[in-house]
Amino acid sequence: MATAGAPRRFCRCACFCSENLYVPRYGLHLRFRSEQQLRQDYGPILRSRGCVSTKDFQQLLAELQQEVVRRQRLGQESAARKALIASSYRPARPEVYNSLQDAALAPEFLSIVEYSASPGADLQGLLQRLQTVSEEKRIYRVPVFTASFCQALLEELEHFEQSDMPKGRPNTMNNYGVLLHELGLDEPLVTPLREGFLQPLMALLYPDCGGGRLDSHRAFVVKYAPGQDRELGCHYDNAELTLNVALGKAFTGGALYFGGLFQAPAALTEPLEVQHVVGQGVLHRGGQLHGARPLGTGERWNLVVWLRASAVRNRLCPMCCREPDLVDDEGFGDGFTREEPTTVDVCALT
Repeated sequence: MATAGAPRRFCRCACFCSENLYVPRYGLHLRFRSEQQLRQDYGPILRSRGCVSTKDFQQLLAELQQEVVRRQRLGQESAARKALIASSYRPARPEVYNSLQDAALAPEFLSIVEYSASPGADLQGLLQRLQTVSEEKRIYRVPVFTASFCQALLEELEHFEQSDMPKGRPNTMNNYGVLLHELGLDEPLVTPLREGFLQPLMALLYPDCGGGRLDSHRAFVVKYAPGQDRELGCHYDNAELTLNVALGKAFTGGALYFGGLFQAPAALTEPLEVQHVVGQGVLHRGGQLHGARPLGTGERWNLVVWLRASAVRNRLCPMCCREPDLVDDEGFGDGFTREEPTTVDVCALT
């Protein structure tokens, strides 16, 4: 048990460097421990997707080995980028770095949060105040930011994108976008959003997934545009819960689609499509299989916040589905802590 008052040290699971390695060319997430294991576990499906020659396989092997090294260095390199950005970058819209104010948030969102935090608030009362996209899948939509804040944030993100500052990619599936902690937006924007606004809402919507015990996050902005990323393959998030907010700009296509939970059989039967609305956020469980249809025209920018509860993930890593093998990491790591697990239930399959 951590000493009372001691700063919390967040960790990652060792599986981060061996599990869920994404290979876009074959549309697969792979486990990789050795060449022999790779051939044994994935030989048939790789051949069915075009990895047929010795050259194909050796290229795949080299890519996976390179990705493992990248992941091993990720925390230190990200911290170095953050330090350089903090010392050298000059924002175009410095006001977005101010502490989160109610004026940035949609009035409907403020009203929903106020209800969620009030004595006697319950799930049924909350559901009357937001849009249920799917009762079965427990997917909801809620206005989050004002149009003016979305515009200001977008201008700042574009300014950073056009700068010569180093940039880390959001994750293995998105090659264009911004890690908000590297840009310095975790402390003023995302942490207060999680602690002061999302937690009371999530505590009612997802109590079984740690919604009332959220203690870390990973936040990033993804960009879809012609000649860049245009779609996103089916996946699940390394998070207990996810908020996905459309920031803009003008675009067609790119709808989200949802299947079942990744643990469930036939998880992609009859996927549900959800259109983006600028300023509005889609809330869902991290284990819900989902992806993005191809972009039609224009550019689409989305803020994605992976919300994590160590009380849940300390018991079971959502990526390897085992008790986590903890490795110290920078910042929030992957949301694990070295504290004793509590009695919060792992999110149910139903």
